[in-house]
Amino acid sequence: MSLSAPRTATAWGFLLPALVLIGLSVLIPAAMALVMSVSQAGLDVSEPLRFVGLANVRRLLADPMFFRVTGTTFLYLVGVVPPIVIGALALAVLVNRQLPGMHWFRGAFYTPVLVSIVVAAIAFRWIYAENGLINGWLSALLRDGWLSALLPGSFQPIGFLTSPLLALPSVMLVTLWKGLGYYMVIFLAGLQGISPDLYEAAALDGSEGLRKHLDITLPLLRPYITLVAVISAIAATKVFEEVYLMTQGGPADSTRTLVYYVYDQAFAELEISYACTIGLALFLIVLLLSLVRYLFAGDRGFS
Repeated sequence: MSLSAPRTATAWGFLLPALVLIGLSVLIPAAMALVMSVSQAGLDVSEPLRFVGLANVRRLLADPMFFRVTGTTFLYLVGVVPPIVIGALALAVLVNRQLPGMHWFRGAFYTPVLVSIVVAAIAFRWIYAENGLINGWLSALLRDGWLSALLPGSFQPIGFLTSPLLALPSVMLVTLWKGLGYYMVIFLAGLQGISPDLYEAAALDGSEGLRKHLDITLPLLRPYITLVAVISAIAATKVFEEVYLMTQGGPADSTRTLVYYVYDQAFAELEISYACTIGLALFLIVLLLSLVRYLFAGDRGFS
């Protein structure tokens, strides 16, 4: 039955504040970014935009740094998404038990989600420092512990954030630590929607232990797995805070990602138009990842 005119007007009245907010904060800035990507913006805001067509796109396609940061972003995605999916699913299975005190474990695993990324980045930067927690423990083990007999000699601190090989995995670990609890809750919601009768029926057929999860849990959680994989991939593609607070894109640009490159071009190099072009390229990548969610899962698993 169609809504009457007064009810329709009421519905639009409730939607109007949200639509205005979305228009002001998302749609209008996106349209302005599109206009600026085909224009040349000066530093003087009173200066009119100069139309340059696809010049910024041609510059983008000829920019080796763009392809380098895209590759770094892809490595970040590959290094973060599989461990998040596997780890969050394993944690969800672990805490999906009716045992005394289990809610405390759920809260403990979820706590990192509540920690500000600024606090987490500063804490991990201290943990990774050459005089920080990890190097302090390793130094104590090598100097006084049982490892001193196996690895004689003076201990050289490990530069987790100053080594081009270790900096990116070190930043990835912060994303993993902070995100596991959030995706665990999504999987936990899916697990609690699976009827225990299915596991009991499977047990009669000899499907127990790990086998029951392969036969029942994974197939029924496929929409949730796709959802977690896609939204964690989008989050990894847009990573910025961890990089900005911990490495500023270094060392030797080994942690410079797409979003950090947009920031660098816009606010360090003052190349506003070119930064908008990079941002649109990032938008297309995120849009592609979003389409994967609908192509492979849709809303069938959540109806």
